[in-house]
Amino acid sequence: CTGDRHRRGRVKIRVAWLGRPKAGPFEQQVETYRKRVGRRWPAEDRALRPVSGGRDRDPERAARMEAEILERQKEPGWLLVALDEHGRARNSENFAKWLAAAADRGVRGIAFAIGSDIGLDGALVQRADDRLALSSMTLPHALARLVLWEQIYRATQILGGGAYHRVGLQ
Repeated sequence: CTGDRHRRGRVKIRVAWLGRPKAGPFEQQVETYRKRVGRRWPAEDRALRPVSGGRDRDPERAARMEAEILERQKEPGWLLVALDEHGRARNSENFAKWLAAAADRGVRGIAFAIGSDIGLDGALVQRADDRLALSSMTLPHALARLVLWEQIYRATQILGGGAYHRVGLQ
């Protein structure tokens, strides 16, 4: 079908995160990488308001409610990828290949979900189409977003043959 062929290779990227943007160098860098990714794929960084009230008293309830908010970021034909320190660790080349394979399969979009200060609901992590580990350490969401956007941009450069990604001498 012509429509499928037209869509192939073009996937929308959404990074959905729970928190409030704060002016500063992280936000500027995130926006720089998002714009660069946007040259290859439509890309958006979406801040979502964390659940307020009762977070300290019942963090599990708040995490479940936040999971509902994050799951709404996955549109039909999209993948939901939970950022989780126990997820699959990929090097930059494998991450680029994974993104390209999703686009070639006709996946319309990929929503990457980054949790709030209380993390991601375990059930959401289990329901996600994939889990990605940026590190085995827990990262603040501002840093996780920046690393994720940089890696998505790096993937566009790997896939497009750009000079940004260099394989180190070992």
